[in-house]
Amino acid sequence: MLAELFAVMAPVLAGAGLGFLWVRLGQPYPVDFITRLVFNIGTPALVLASLSGANIDAGTFGQMMLATALVIISMGAASFAVAKLLRRDWRVLIAPMMYPNTGNMGLPVVLYAFGSAGFAYGITVMVTVSLFQFTLGAVLSSSGSPIKTLIKTPTVYAILISMALLLTDTPLPLWMANTVDLMSGFTVPLMLITLGVSLASIQVKSLRSGVGFSLIRIPLAAAAAWFISGWLGLPPLAQSILVVQMCMPVAVFNYLFAQRARREPAYVASLVFCSTLMALIYLPVLLALLM
Repeated sequence: MLAELFAVMAPVLAGAGLGFLWVRLGQPYPVDFITRLVFNIGTPALVLASLSGANIDAGTFGQMMLATALVIISMGAASFAVAKLLRRDWRVLIAPMMYPNTGNMGLPVVLYAFGSAGFAYGITVMVTVSLFQFTLGAVLSSSGSPIKTLIKTPTVYAILISMALLLTDTPLPLWMANTVDLMSGFTVPLMLITLGVSLASIQVKSLRSGVGFSLIRIPLAAAAAWFISGWLGLPPLAQSILVVQMCMPVAVFNYLFAQRARREPAYVASLVFCSTLMALIYLPVLLALLM
């Protein structure tokens, strides 16, 4: 199991390592330009490409979406106490607390561990996290008007279109499906390389903070997901997948939001990096318990 999980996480570590080495070798990297490119073009294309063809019925989608939303809100509320404990600004910690990597890391793990029967649950969790992240997250990372921020966030439109397609079982036209599939290809690699660029300036103190944050967040996320899914009466398979997805490492997008808002992006990068490394240890244990 460890080998398969490492195969899922190895591209994340390799992408970040490439960005790290690129900067260490003295090469230029236009972080602001790359961030705008990923947010405004790559991410909307990735959302449409990933979600428009997913096979999920409306009942399953709604029940799992509610459970995921309640877990996200619970983690957001807990972030204020965690921020006090770690002596950090809550605005820096709230996004890493709320938004795990349920997409490019969570979905492969769910598919491997629970098969195609559980994959629809995993997709639903990812949709819900993405919806929160690119609405509330976009607002929190901007100093301007919340309404203007949402209107100017292309990913919000991509999520709404994807949800409409999912609920009406409508496929994208072939020309559009091919286009968004092509355009989405650069998004995750650029996110990871940009993460590595920031990692090049991280100090040991930040790495220790990243480990401490992960040791707090993972048990909180597991407990919140387990109790909320039990309270809502989700089936055991859905409950297990919600726990696994919400215990994924901190999403790379949190770093890009921190970079755009200029709120300690190096520290947020350390949270992403440390939680990803620690996932090699705790995910096999968590999966063994739930499977």
